[in-house]
Amino acid sequence: MKRRMGADTSKRMITARFATVEAVFGNPRNNKRRHRITLRGHAKVDGQWKCYCLVHNIEKLAYHIYA
Repeated sequence: MKRRMGADTSKRMITARFATVEAVFGNPRNNKRRHRITLRGHAKVDGQWKCYCLVHNIEKLAYHIYA
């Protein structure tokens, strides 16, 4: 496994994953200090998570437009 993970293609895949997936989960959790979902029920939790993602995407757009 060390040999497979040390390959150049594996390093590129891991870097791409951190850039695409991990930021969406890490930003609300670490930067916004949203460690828990505060609502109960599938529909409410889904709505709260979509709000977190919406804020994340708006911040990305604002950064890229004004940066």
